[in-house]
Amino acid sequence: MTAHVIADDAEALAVAAALAKEFRAGASARDAERRLPHAEVDKLSASGLLAVTVPAAHGGADVGALTLAEIFRLLASADGSLAQIPQSHFVYVNVVRRQGTEEQRKFFFAEVLAGRRFGNAQSEAGTRHVQDIRTRLTPRPDGSYVLTGVKHYATGALFADWIPVLARAEDDELHVAYVPRDAPGLTVIDDWDGMGQRTTASGTVRLDAVPVPADRVLPHHLTFRGPQLHGAVAQLLHAAIDTGIAGGALAEAAAFVRTKSRPWFESGTQTAAEDPLLIQRFGELALRVRASEALLREAARTVDAALTGLTDDSAAEASIAVAAAKAHAADTAVEVAGALFEVAGTRAALDSLNLHRHWRDARTHTLHDPARWKIQHIGRYVLNGTRPPRHGLL
Repeated sequence: MTAHVIADDAEALAVAAALAKEFRAGASARDAERRLPHAEVDKLSASGLLAVTVPAAHGGADVGALTLAEIFRLLASADGSLAQIPQSHFVYVNVVRRQGTEEQRKFFFAEVLAGRRFGNAQSEAGTRHVQDIRTRLTPRPDGSYVLTGVKHYATGALFADWIPVLARAEDDELHVAYVPRDAPGLTVIDDWDGMGQRTTASGTVRLDAVPVPADRVLPHHLTFRGPQLHGAVAQLLHAAIDTGIAGGALAEAAAFVRTKSRPWFESGTQTAAEDPLLIQRFGELALRVRASEALLREAARTVDAALTGLTDDSAAEASIAVAAAKAHAADTAVEVAGALFEVAGTRAALDSLNLHRHWRDARTHTLHDPARWKIQHIGRYVLNGTRPPRHGLL
């Protein structure tokens, strides 16, 4: 595979905007037919967009968090499923950056610049909680490993060239094993049947004695031994997806009301778009979306600032700013996507129009991790100065 190499933030944003415009046209049909976006994901790779966080020293554009968040917001405004697919890709590019050896960075960054994709095999079902990881890396006499376990919600794995697998080694510490998609003993099962984000192919990954060379394993547990932005960056992208879904739903609602809705007879107006009560409601929804967009930008700038001088305090500020953006965007996405029907009227509920995909995507994506715990951490930080814990979900 060959891919274009994006030069800077401005080019990255221009490419993302162009792709979002293209992807928007087929989003509804892909969702309705559950047609997996293989061609669209290939276009993401070929465009160079998936390599924009590769460090400049390795030939990448090394864009900041502000640009990365805007890329995801643009993509999600067009297709909430498609935007979710590369989220883990960027998370695990970041793991290479922070925990890889120089040789590992050289190898994997070259792979990413060539257009190759990371998926994920992280979450497990039936365990005590989300961080109860039971997949095991068992050492072999030659220094390599054997990987065994079952993963669920493996978004991106079906489209991936490399599947980063979260596993515990003999010391019970967390590591990430980067496994080729075609590795012996690795099976990706397309059994995702969620009501929303239907085309993310977030299915199951089975690992049956998968061989892993020692130089494909990174010590992820070290990420959380000191100040870190791993969780903040990962959550920032989730916040961007929610914000994008909300903006996309609002835009489609407005277009529907302008072109397809009839005015309510009591309004005395010639068109639905002139109805003062609808105008009021659109103003309220627009305020919600603008607030989410503003919180997203603020969070991204706070992450970028922390990257220039990472301390416990700057990492805490970044995590709290991202938590605020994520909590607000989650509520906004569900509210605006649901209000689409309120403002558009009965016809909007027709299954053939598939306008409910926005709400289904929002409701499904916002279940990723509970916003109520983000509010808790914000409250503790503001009231008592308690820094948020170091983990990948904050």
